[in-house]
Amino acid sequence: MILGSGGDTVAQQGQARPRLGGGEMYLEVFFYLQLLDFMTTMIGMRVGLSEASPFIRGLMQLGPAAGLAVSKLVAFLLCGACVWLNKRHLIRWINYWYAGLVVWNMALIFGVLK
Repeated sequence: MILGSGGDTVAQQGQARPRLGGGEMYLEVFFYLQLLDFMTTMIGMRVGLSEASPFIRGLMQLGPAAGLAVSKLVAFLLCGACVWLNKRHLIRWINYWYAGLVVWNMALIFGVLK
């Protein structure tokens, strides 16, 4: 059951869950893209690829996982700043960038494993 514009929930299979508006959906997508970027970068390094970004390479002096974790912390802080400054439309553009980055990482990984 989907409630009209005044409703806040969408019921599926007897369970109610909150509806996500545009801004909240971008935040959810941002979170998952950060996770995918972290995972594909780690997998890429395991198969012999190296990090292209000089900033991230510098952070990896702490160790690969720690450097990537710090970079993701910076990304989340910047995302929080966008929300705080009411610039949520920027998160949408950032999501496009990270989606392309994840696809690029996967293409490189599949190229090495081929």
